[in-house]
Amino acid sequence: MTAEDAGDAKLIAASELPGVPDEFQRLWTPHRMAYIQAGPEPLRETCPFCAAPDKSDVDALIVHRGVTSYVLLNLFPYNSGHLLVCPYRHISTYDEATPEEVAEIGALTQRAMQVLRTVSRCDGFNIGMNQGKVAGAGVAEHLHQHVVPRWATDANFFPIIAKTKALPQLLGEVRQTVADAWDS
Repeated sequence: MTAEDAGDAKLIAASELPGVPDEFQRLWTPHRMAYIQAGPEPLRETCPFCAAPDKSDVDALIVHRGVTSYVLLNLFPYNSGHLLVCPYRHISTYDEATPEEVAEIGALTQRAMQVLRTVSRCDGFNIGMNQGKVAGAGVAEHLHQHVVPRWATDANFFPIIAKTKALPQLLGEVRQTVADAWDS
């Protein structure tokens, strides 16, 4: 459009318009406010993995309960569908697990992979246990195995530059999808 075509229209600088991005890109994540308001160590008074089995599956984000162990969604996931496999017993390291717990943790991990592959069509997985604070365990006092679905397209600049992870699904939706597919 030329200046003649614009007539009397006044040009407004984009920086003066509401909602126009500046050099700071904002990713709104209101669900994290509960974590922020709880303070720097929200999980210290009670072990979250000991407390979870006493709650409803929906409230605890549990997708499956086994005999010695159970599976739940990570409250602070790396990717949508990030599952944790936990023994019911409060033990901190894998070498403290009984043979029955080791077997069920392994079987539940395999089933978690099968379910996630079906419901999310992921391309691969990161699986592992961080044992001890120095190893990066967020809840070092209670053994838990991470099952993180990965996609060929899930990496972008957010985690690298902005230290931000964009998650396309809400936890409740993911929990329901995984729980519904678990026994099918």
